[in-house]
Amino acid sequence: MNPTIELLTSHRSIRKFTSESLPPNLLETLVKAGQGASTSNHVQACSVIRVSDAANRETIMALAGNQPYISTAPEFLVFCADMKRNVDAAERTGIEATRGMTEQLLVSTVDVALFAQNVAVAAESVGLGIVYIGGIRNNPAPISELLKLPEHVYPVFGMCIGYPDQQPEVKPRLPLTTVLKQDYYNSEDDEAIINRYDQDMSDYYLHRSGAAKDSNWSKGMAPMFSGKLRPHMREFLISKGFEMK
Repeated sequence: MNPTIELLTSHRSIRKFTSESLPPNLLETLVKAGQGASTSNHVQACSVIRVSDAANRETIMALAGNQPYISTAPEFLVFCADMKRNVDAAERTGIEATRGMTEQLLVSTVDVALFAQNVAVAAESVGLGIVYIGGIRNNPAPISELLKLPEHVYPVFGMCIGYPDQQPEVKPRLPLTTVLKQDYYNSEDDEAIINRYDQDMSDYYLHRSGAAKDSNWSKGMAPMFSGKLRPHMREFLISKGFEMK
């Protein structure tokens, strides 16, 4: 163990922040750290919208599931998969750009995730807390319109950043034995491992300091697969130029 690994393994989502603002230029430093993330073929297909306007924050909050910390966090960012710069750059070389390939969607989305996680780790390294806002994808079209996102740009998720005003427990992760496979994919022991993990998660949910509930990991997965989750996303992505050809 070293301080970096300890930081990475102690991550918690923070949903309550103090009113303290970030020091001048710290946000720019965090985004610069995000730019240091790995990027496929150096495409750098990520743009970040810093949303400071209070009315826009309120609108996004309503569209993203009424999560109040979107309005109250000192900083709120929207991370966007952005292939516009890349298409424009390619066409300036004189080629006729091939648009809408599935790989373009995958590359830009992966780039955003890597970029944002660098921002998250950098923020936590200086005592800040963060929470990702996947609810951005509940209503991506009006949020895109609000943020004036052009074709070939779509909002992947948001992130609240600020100084923590709570100290939640670290949520247990899946046992390493079911995540780290040796040489080939072997899941024969997963059922027993997951059953034990479900008990650990049940204990965590029942005894955590905030919002105790009777649940476990498997129960938490059920909503994702018991119906169509955000079925609007495919048509929305196509409308933004990510045709998944």
